[in-house]
Amino acid sequence: MQQRKLDILLTALAPMIWGSTYIVTTQWLPPDRPFIAALLRTLPAGLLLTLYARRLPEAGQWGRLLLLSALNIGFFQALLFVAAYRLPGGVAAVVGAIQPLLVMALAWALDGRRSSGAAIAAAVAGIGGMAALLLSPGAVWDLVGIAAALAGSASMAAGMYLAQRWKTNVPVLAFTGWQLLAGGLMLAPAALAFDPPLPPLGATQVLAYGYLSLVGAMAAYVLWFRGVARLSPVAVSSLGLLSPLTAVVLGWALLDQRLDGISLLGMAIVLASILTVQWAAQRHTPAAQFIQRRSA
Repeated sequence: MQQRKLDILLTALAPMIWGSTYIVTTQWLPPDRPFIAALLRTLPAGLLLTLYARRLPEAGQWGRLLLLSALNIGFFQALLFVAAYRLPGGVAAVVGAIQPLLVMALAWALDGRRSSGAAIAAAVAGIGGMAALLLSPGAVWDLVGIAAALAGSASMAAGMYLAQRWKTNVPVLAFTGWQLLAGGLMLAPAALAFDPPLPPLGATQVLAYGYLSLVGAMAAYVLWFRGVARLSPVAVSSLGLLSPLTAVVLGWALLDQRLDGISLLGMAIVLASILTVQWAAQRHTPAAQFIQRRSA
């Protein structure tokens, strides 16, 4: 039980780190270069991790690895930035909050594992709490942006679920590094085709890109995939709701953004949703899987 709590806390650090992406991007990066930002975030981190790990996947694992790289990094990052540019951040976060429900649907469709009523209700409550926290009355519901946000959530949910389902003997550092490297290479054509070239960068912008790569990608994804290997996909997906929560707290603390009573209520509902899903996932974790995780 103590090991599981540690696994949850370490995994939760990943979406909390990702929650700082918005403030770093808007305050310190050159504007209107989403795919370049995604490329510089993932590719250097992937190179560093693969060089450090010095471990190749087995010959039969390359197909699965490339699919996971596309789902978790390439497609997800591209769709994420399309949604971010076409939707207000609050709308994108609310749409993304359906990810735990998508993971539950995958578990039921592929493995016949039905989530408990408490987990389903908590996931639905999390969407409502996110709406109370982030949505404004005049929110714009752009159809292309909504489609991109939904597809991005489905891509990440499928990638996370398959990464847990397809067991691999590759250590987590190498497993993460190869996904970041392959996913970054997939983003390169979009960066070259759609984004203008980078202007001369100052020291602050170089440090911001370095933070997004070394901390926002390399450290965060290592923690995330470590959690995917040790926790249930439903439990991990619910922790992703901590990302927009962290962004809101940082906006309040650093940018003097306002939090009213409804926002605080929404934040409390989302936190309660995350805790309930963790509790429900633990109750429905098979004993054999728990023993395997303890021995990993």
